[in-house]
Amino acid sequence: MKLKIIDEDFSVCKLKDLSKVDYSHEFCFVGKTDEELSLVCSTNLVPNNTIECDNGWKAFRIQGMLDFSLIGILSKISTLLADNEIGIFAISTYNTDYILIKENNFKKAIEILEKNGYELER
Repeated sequence: MKLKIIDEDFSVCKLKDLSKVDYSHEFCFVGKTDEELSLVCSTNLVPNNTIECDNGWKAFRIQGMLDFSLIGILSKISTLLADNEIGIFAISTYNTDYILIKENNFKKAIEILEKNGYELER
């Protein structure tokens, strides 16, 4: 399985509203529920109406379009990292999955994934 490292620093935010979000950037993930508005964006684009923010995330994407019938791709990666005490923040889009890992664990996560047969594109 091929993974692509994304050369960005990310932040995970809780927002007051969506009025200050820069949707023009390549990576902008918004989640809206009845309880909250969440945003994952480049750290240098965190809006000033953020209620809470957690900086220091790095990311990679599972390369290619994933068919909805494929089972266990995200589960295998998350289990492998969890077994090595590395937490993740996962985002799924229509095409694929993105996995964010805290910066202090990112190098270790990459080493573990490569050791277990994942091909990482930098």
